[in-house]
Amino acid sequence: MIPYVVLDQRGQPVEPIRRFLRDFLARGHSAGSVRSYAFDLHRWWRFLQAIDVPWDKVTSAEVRDFVLWMGQAEKQRRLPRTRSAATAGQVNPVTRKQYPGDRYSARTIRHSNAVLRCFYEFVIDTGDGPLVNPVRRDRSRGRRANAHHNPLEPFRAEGRLRYNPKLPRQRPRAMPDERWIELFTAMRSNRDRAILALAVSTAARASELLGLRGADLDWGDQLAQVRRKGSGMQQWLPASAESFIWLRLYLEELGPLGPDEPVWWTLRRRERSGNVLERRPLTYEALRAVLRRANNALGTNWTMHDLRHTSALRMVRSQRLSLRDVQVILGHAHLTTTQIYLVEDDHEVLRRVHQYLADQAEPAAETAADHAAVGYDADDLAVLLGGVPR
Repeated sequence: MIPYVVLDQRGQPVEPIRRFLRDFLARGHSAGSVRSYAFDLHRWWRFLQAIDVPWDKVTSAEVRDFVLWMGQAEKQRRLPRTRSAATAGQVNPVTRKQYPGDRYSARTIRHSNAVLRCFYEFVIDTGDGPLVNPVRRDRSRGRRANAHHNPLEPFRAEGRLRYNPKLPRQRPRAMPDERWIELFTAMRSNRDRAILALAVSTAARASELLGLRGADLDWGDQLAQVRRKGSGMQQWLPASAESFIWLRLYLEELGPLGPDEPVWWTLRRRERSGNVLERRPLTYEALRAVLRRANNALGTNWTMHDLRHTSALRMVRSQRLSLRDVQVILGHAHLTTTQIYLVEDDHEVLRRVHQYLADQAEPAAETAADHAAVGYDADDLAVLLGGVPR
């Protein structure tokens, strides 16, 4: 059964999209990926209805217009912005991170183009779509991509999609130690402290941590077994002793935990009887609410993924771990993905420059003090002024 479908104006599933999502799910993709693809295809389907063009008659001109529309349109929301309206697109003065804006980002547009190309490749193979894929690629002089590739160099991005916007260069940033202490102190329960301590020590994603079961904790070797995003492969990750201490404190409050039960739980009120609390597994939205409360108190906009970046950059800077070790812990399929953490963090560069300026100011201050201490000898002044030397 398909977890997500796209409905038309009459409330019926759009048949070509339904067939594509069923095939996409059968190829081993997760329900989250199906949801992401369904949203992109739903947006495309509504655009075609607005311009009155059949889905199997589109050309690259419609794809071009769709990209231009996404570049200036505002994102659809179930509810209007309230408190976040004042910070949309602004840069937080504490974290120096930009808040999400109201328009579609370049990364979202590129993902949408990739989904559309994959969809039309599927319908062309089944004989239901147009003869040519409307999401075209740009070929440089008709050559095959990376035809003369040097094996000692990384692959170049050739043959990209024609209407893909350029991505702004983004660098991973580590959370400064003092900011990490502030965020950790803002947590209200041992459960939240345990999650943050595991995230910053294992570099696991939030979805991977939320999938932990009782049997996934190795208390003797201090290991946590996660299921990797996308592939679903199981992998043991080492965690810090501090994270297991907070985890033990949380589980003592929780009570007995079965081997197949989720590790993270929360209390929610029942819909019918509002005064009765029942225990439910902690969801991703509930974890985001935990961070939202802490960010409102601290005036920041930290996310769980910032903890993954922080852990990765700390490991890269360590002299005891190789880049290959960091790649295995992060779960990257290619070493080139891990190499983005070799770029210097802005916070670290600013800290070293400030230290350099402070070191430069100290010798100048010492020299000025030495000059101020040098005076005239008292006996020389007595001879000069007609006094009696001592």
